[in-house]
Amino acid sequence: MESKNCPICKKNSKEEYIPFCSKRCSQIDLNRWLGEKYHISVNEDDGSNN
Repeated sequence: MESKNCPICKKNSKEEYIPFCSKRCSQIDLNRWLGEKYHISVNEDDGSNN
């Protein structure tokens, strides 16, 4: 498997925690989601309801 960088600290990710390098970084990411620091953009006027 190709080694990728952790999205939190940029170190090499470890297979056990992919895409993160450690449990700490995975917990930081979870905390950001739960704290609503991340969001998924929604285009409410996309015209698909017709």
